[in-house]
Amino acid sequence: MATSKHETHDIVIKRVYEPVDSGDGFRVLVDRLWPRGMKKEAVHLDLWAKDVAPSTDLRNWFNHEESIFREFRQKYLAELAGKKDAVRELLTSTESQRITLLYAASNINVNHAIVLRDFLLGQGNR
Repeated sequence: MATSKHETHDIVIKRVYEPVDSGDGFRVLVDRLWPRGMKKEAVHLDLWAKDVAPSTDLRNWFNHEESIFREFRQKYLAELAGKKDAVRELLTSTESQRITLLYAASNINVNHAIVLRDFLLGQGNR
């Protein structure tokens, strides 16, 4: 069965420090910086998508402060809207398989991977 290029991807997020799982599918590191203490061979990456990570200025401003997450989300979405080529490359390279977005932040409820996942899911429906 052929897949449509507009097919929605199955996109999940996971801390890079969690064990690799056979169900992860296409593993993408979405941090601009390499995660502390991780050896490259331990991460089992398919892609390091630095270009879809928040800018250094935005990342530093946010500093994972839960109280400004809503404002961070809006600013990051604006950045992502200007990165159409990088987003298209990420979605195209996965060939409609499960994508696991890997991030290093310790807060699983307030991080850029949540925003990126929601943004990418929205792109798949266009």
